[in-house]
Amino acid sequence: MLDRELVEAVKLAREAGRILLEIYATDFGVEMKGESDPVTEADRRVNAFLTARLHESFPTDLVVAEESATEGKQSGGRCWFVDPLDGTKEFIAKNGEFSVMIGLAIDGDAQLGVVYQPTTGKLWRGVVGDGAFLEQGDKTYVLRPSEIADPSQMRLVVSRSHRSKSTDALVQRLGITQEAVSGSVGLKVGLIAERKADLYVHLSGKTSAWDACAPEAILRAAGGTFTDLEGRQIQYGTGELKNHRGILACNRKGFEKVLPVVSAIAREAGLIT
Repeated sequence: MLDRELVEAVKLAREAGRILLEIYATDFGVEMKGESDPVTEADRRVNAFLTARLHESFPTDLVVAEESATEGKQSGGRCWFVDPLDGTKEFIAKNGEFSVMIGLAIDGDAQLGVVYQPTTGKLWRGVVGDGAFLEQGDKTYVLRPSEIADPSQMRLVVSRSHRSKSTDALVQRLGITQEAVSGSVGLKVGLIAERKADLYVHLSGKTSAWDACAPEAILRAAGGTFTDLEGRQIQYGTGELKNHRGILACNRKGFEKVLPVVSAIAREAGLIT
């Protein structure tokens, strides 16, 4: 039972969202951490806020956040993975498709996740084994992915800010004709949990643990699947923060048919051997 942890994560995500919206309404500056990797005042302020509050509430837990990550290794126990602003490019473009993501891994497995979209007030939350829910306004909805098993009938959600040749190959080989576009890994996975999409594949090794932990916990809690491109469960707190083997998020019914195609494309791209 992670009731206290979930209540605190939900509260912190909403408070972080208010900070983001304050900055969102201004003419904030943009810096570059690396090629195609922007950072803003919002990333840094919310990062500092969330790490401080999580350390205060759970002083014996490890906290790894995007803008202050120095290590993510532990022999076991509990580790929070925080993305203070998932979808920085969307934040800069002011299209609303960004989120706050707070995930908790226990002994290497994602167990709790909260994803909050400040511009819509939508909050997805889940604890593996206890279910997943969407809060919007004064209503709460149970989350359960679709049961579409035929890959050609699946709705693929793709990134707004970039598209690779591998994604085009995936669409062609699975016969996909329906696509949705969204920023933020958390928002994409939220669409799968809400039955508004069925599949998301990140065919690169560029995401990190803080991009995956919260969305994974929510989708698995809802009854979906979230693995690397070989179908293996992602391990957190190992010291390796990059998801070198990519991400595959899918409803459970279609997973077995999608996985071989995804894995084949990943091998061709050199992501897995």
